[in-house]
Amino acid sequence: MRVFGIAGHSGMGKTTLLEHLVPALQARGLVVSVIKHSHKDLDMDRPGKDSYRLRETGCQEVLLMGRRRWVLMHELSEDLEPPLAQLLDKLQACDLVLIEGFKQGDFPKLEVWRAALNKSPLWPTVPGVMTMASDDSTAPFGMPVIALADITRIANFIVEHAEMHNASLNP
Repeated sequence: MRVFGIAGHSGMGKTTLLEHLVPALQARGLVVSVIKHSHKDLDMDRPGKDSYRLRETGCQEVLLMGRRRWVLMHELSEDLEPPLAQLLDKLQACDLVLIEGFKQGDFPKLEVWRAALNKSPLWPTVPGVMTMASDDSTAPFGMPVIALADITRIANFIVEHAEMHNASLNP
């Protein structure tokens, strides 16, 4: 299992880029998974549903199985968020895991940056950023820039630079 990160400020288009990258990487025969970190509280359940009612009883985990998919919900309560390596270990075998978030993790990353949002790049303070994907090829980033619309080139970069998952991955 190899890993590669997609970093950037909120609203830069990280998820939109992933929506284009996953099919492009799958077309190369790769099995791709994604881990997305959110700073928001997240609840996939709804009051009144059986899984919600069971979670409310105090279960640490509820695994819900449906005809076409399953989901494992783990309650963190007051626990700290688990490290990325622990989450990676929960994934089934795949060729590549694209990681959105976990900016401080020690793995290779591409930063998505859009000029219109008027924010400074993260890369000087975020480890592992190797290139920028941007809609502005003239911005002085001090590192290589790939056009955000050039999905093939971005996919090539990811395949070339993704690293093998190891237990020492930080956040």
